[in-house]
Amino acid sequence: MKLITAIIKPFKLDDVRDALSELGIAGMTVSEVKGFGRQKGHTELYRGAEYVVDFLPKIKLEIALAADQAEAAIAAIQSAACNQKVGDGKIFVQPLEQVVRIRTGELDQDAL
Repeated sequence: MKLITAIIKPFKLDDVRDALSELGIAGMTVSEVKGFGRQKGHTELYRGAEYVVDFLPKIKLEIALAADQAEAAIAAIQSAACNQKVGDGKIFVQPLEQVVRIRTGELDQDAL
């Protein structure tokens, strides 16, 4: 099993969700986060005062899936989230040791 964590631009969430749904991946956790990298920040004007926005809004997706689905999911996320611009995001893949469904006690693949 694998845990995929992807950081993407907020307006790409629906595209990524649709791409993963086409693969039969139905579950994910979505969090609104802020961050910065090569994209850096930008300046904004508020009530006549300029200020710097260092941390930009992003979406963090967490997807637990079978190891044999990981490569297809990574390709789908990359394709759907890509804008060919700085700040498109990152995908992190980690091994997942155990999954337990709280309601039924099912383990690992059965719990996904």
